[in-house]
Amino acid sequence: MTFTPGSAGTDVPTAPDVKEADVEIDIDDVIVLPWWQHPLNILTIVITAALLAGMVGWMIGDSNSELAHNEVDTGFLQDMREHHEQAVYMSFIYNSLPDTDSGLRTVATSIIMGQNQDIGRMVQMLRMLGEPEANEGETSMAWMGMPVARGQMPGMASEADLDKLATLSGREADEFFVQLMKAHHEGGIHMAEYVSGNAKNAEVRAMAAAMTTSQQEEIAEMQRELDN
Repeated sequence: MTFTPGSAGTDVPTAPDVKEADVEIDIDDVIVLPWWQHPLNILTIVITAALLAGMVGWMIGDSNSELAHNEVDTGFLQDMREHHEQAVYMSFIYNSLPDTDSGLRTVATSIIMGQNQDIGRMVQMLRMLGEPEANEGETSMAWMGMPVARGQMPGMASEADLDKLATLSGREADEFFVQLMKAHHEGGIHMAEYVSGNAKNAEVRAMAAAMTTSQQEEIAEMQRELDN
């Protein structure tokens, strides 16, 4: 150790002289691995790849499950869409008539809203399944093994019935609307119940079950309102 004069005349010790050779490090002895060869990084890559593979496999399996369907799924969605469209139209007619029951008008409005939502879901599901959005044939219900001419599904009102409904008012309109809609709902329930044991797609079966429940409840509600 050596001493050098300080600013106040004191001697300040300095670090001992160190020869460069004493601290020389042989760089060739230090091995720096590429990031992709580091053991921790390799483990991370392996775990991440396994997780991604599992997620992709689950997504593919879940997608295949959702897309699984048969002619019952397709036929039901197409025909029930048409069936619902008439119920909505019938309800619009009824709600336009004078002196009708306020409780029945509430039921009709509920049918308009609920079945319009169902129609949107059915169209989207048909798109998802890669099927036409509407029945393009001349018959309906072939998927049930009981084909009928288009427009002749169970419960469908005739054009004459709809024209007659549009001319009524008051109690007559109430009674005729309930008569037509009750038959319409019972026909829809008949179709939906067949789906529960014959459709392949779980979402279609769930939709059919929900329709059965809601239409049974609406039939009971319409009858209560009419009896009051």
